[in-house]
Amino acid sequence: MPNAAPSPAPNAAPSVGSLSRADLEALWLPFTANRQFKANPRILARASGMHYWTSDGRQILDAVAGLWCVNAGHGRREITQAVATQLETLDYGPTFQMAHPVAFQLANELVRIAPNGLDHVFFTNSGSEAVDTALKIALAFHRVRGEGTRTRLIGRERAYHGVGFGGISVGGIVPNRRTWSSALIPGVDHLPHTHDLARNAFSRRLPEHGAQLADELERLVALHDASNIAAVIVEPIAGSTGVLLPPRGYLQRLREICDRHGILLIFDEVITGFGRTGSAFAAQEFGVRPDMITLAKGLTNGCVPMGGVLVSKAIYDAFMKGPEGIELFHGYTYSAHPAACAAGLATLALYEREGLLTRAASLAPYWEEAAHALRGLPHVVDVRNYGLILGLELEGIAGKPGARAFEVFTRCFERGVMVRQTGEVIALSPPLIIEKAQIDQIFGTLSAVLRAQ
Repeated sequence: MPNAAPSPAPNAAPSVGSLSRADLEALWLPFTANRQFKANPRILARASGMHYWTSDGRQILDAVAGLWCVNAGHGRREITQAVATQLETLDYGPTFQMAHPVAFQLANELVRIAPNGLDHVFFTNSGSEAVDTALKIALAFHRVRGEGTRTRLIGRERAYHGVGFGGISVGGIVPNRRTWSSALIPGVDHLPHTHDLARNAFSRRLPEHGAQLADELERLVALHDASNIAAVIVEPIAGSTGVLLPPRGYLQRLREICDRHGILLIFDEVITGFGRTGSAFAAQEFGVRPDMITLAKGLTNGCVPMGGVLVSKAIYDAFMKGPEGIELFHGYTYSAHPAACAAGLATLALYEREGLLTRAASLAPYWEEAAHALRGLPHVVDVRNYGLILGLELEGIAGKPGARAFEVFTRCFERGVMVRQTGEVIALSPPLIIEKAQIDQIFGTLSAVLRAQ
């Protein structure tokens, strides 16, 4: 087993006392039904290894790595000690017209594990910022090359690319787009999503049908002309919309079409990066090299907010050929924050030492069998899996969208397993340190909850 921090005894006293109803009011929780939550709160007081503990001392097995980010498990002392040491050495250093050593160290370590040819990093503070940064780089790249008419961006239906206006614009999550529709950026088109329940239900790993959906990009090229299209952005595996997998050959087809028309291809790997698929990045797993990769979450094991964009040499070099001076008018106060860089370095060292970037590949067959054993249980309409990822799609309740999956989420939490609910889908993405017995516990709990529906 990877050398995770030891878990406290189940009966250890919680580190945070119970909160009263009044204590909950000041905080407005994101992506949360706040009134519902505050009537029956789920408070996580501390964590270690594969588990959380609630404020009343209950042990909860983490089946979603926090929020797709705690890949090396909770409470890793190597990371917290690295952050503490860095804060005592250099608590903050600006990266506008100056820099600090750990920023370069982390950039080099990322380039070392990245797909060949992606050899520069621009640091951000989140996946949302990484997406907006990649989109801006794409637009500026074409401009510095004298192709300033390339301003159109292409996303995909049901995609999630964070909460910046750029990310929402290329994204395809309907509530996000509906809420902010008047402020979305112009000149954006969307490819169709790849979910084909009629033909691909209960596929194991990549579904067989749907590679031709990439050809919709050719229609958009014919409509707008390639000279007006800057970039296509897709998630290799769409996570937040309910784990939608790319059909066999789909990503390769997108790459070919982009190459043919001089369009940049961006992979949003905020979820799939850092070992989730069984390779460091899904681009390597699927054998397709994009021009940029957005990353976050697993970069620091969730310990300190951080994101980034891996950029190809061709893109970077295009900016460096102009007159000397600021090449890209973009950045953040906390780009490459020293504490975040220290967390990133310690996290990457853990991944390498414990083989976590490839561990999902060895556990994937066991995970897959456990997942597909759910087929035939009440209200299960699809099981989708890849690496240590699962999308369990449930039959909805008429007039109550998401209600059944939300009930499964709450019942699992009551039984000591934390899963994630998105629409009618239960999504799983456990820490990569998971053992087979814990896989059994997750799917045994899910099975019991589904049978009780």
